[in-house]
Amino acid sequence: MTQESKIKEQHEEQHLEKLTIKKLQEIAAQFPHERAIHDMKKEELVAFIKQAKGIKDEAPAHKHKHKGKIKMAKPELKAKIRELKKLRLQALNSGESKEAVTLRLHIARLKKLSRRVAVSV
Repeated sequence: MTQESKIKEQHEEQHLEKLTIKKLQEIAAQFPHERAIHDMKKEELVAFIKQAKGIKDEAPAHKHKHKGKIKMAKPELKAKIRELKKLRLQALNSGESKEAVTLRLHIARLKKLSRRVAVSV
C-alpha cells in the first residue's frame, strides 16, 4: 500500500466519523446489506461502511475509562464511612474546617464506591 492510499483511507475514515446518521445511511444504502440500515447506530453504520469499502480499522478507541477493581465489600465501606463521619464531627467541633472538608470529600468518594459495589453485586 502506498503512502498516498494510506493517507486517503485515514482522511476518509475521519470523514465518516464526522457525517450525520442520515448521510451515513445514504452511503450505506449503496452497498448490499442483510440488516436494516435504519436500525443501526452511528458506530455500527461507520463500521459497516468501512467493512464494505475494505477499510481496515486499527485498534478501536476506548470511550469509557476503565474503573479499577473495588477492594472493599459494602459492609466494610459503610463502617469506614461511619468512622469518618465521627472524625468529621470532631473536626467541626474543634474548629478544624479544612480537615472537616477533606473528610467530607473522602466520605462522598466512599459513598460513590459503595453504590458501585451495590450495583456490581
